[in-house]
Amino acid sequence: MNPAYRKASFLLAVQNLEQLPDIKYEVGFAGRSNAGKSSAINTITGIHSLARTSKTPGRTQQIVYFTLDEEHAIVDLPGYGFAKVPDRVKRHWRNLMEDYFQTRKVLKGLVLVMDIRHPMREFDEQMLHWCQHTDTPVHILLTKADKLSKGAASSVLHKIKNTLKVEGFENVTLQTFSSLKRTGSETVMEKLDEWLSYK
Repeated sequence: MNPAYRKASFLLAVQNLEQLPDIKYEVGFAGRSNAGKSSAINTITGIHSLARTSKTPGRTQQIVYFTLDEEHAIVDLPGYGFAKVPDRVKRHWRNLMEDYFQTRKVLKGLVLVMDIRHPMREFDEQMLHWCQHTDTPVHILLTKADKLSKGAASSVLHKIKNTLKVEGFENVTLQTFSSLKRTGSETVMEKLDEWLSYK
């Protein structure tokens, strides 16, 4: 395991692109509210309270940076599921994310977090389209795999592979993951190492 992830620390939270820090390599994490994004980041870094987890969907409405060192960062992108926020906030989120993917040249890849029981929702499709348009590689993390049997989890994995192929999404990899059981961490960390040029 790369010890760099254990050194992750909060850098800043931004609400517009002008505030983005000077970083050479970054990997984004995105997911619908309650998909387990914060728990996944905490499990990968081994720092329990690094990314805030919440029972209230959509509390993360900023781009949050966690640095691993001076050149590398993990980016917690805004969650989606803002049932209780005004339309203008949703519009700001959509514009911010679209501009981020189109202009952020140091973004080396996106970890797209999906609840294995509710994959490929509208948010996930939108993220995949943005990444496809900007040639950003995607690694899908099917979280909460402990909620399903191994057979059922494997079935979902294969179904999504087929869907990605049929819909023409390229440069996308995927795996099952469980923060509770801590299974799948090494696989996603290998992908992060590749994107962040640690290998």
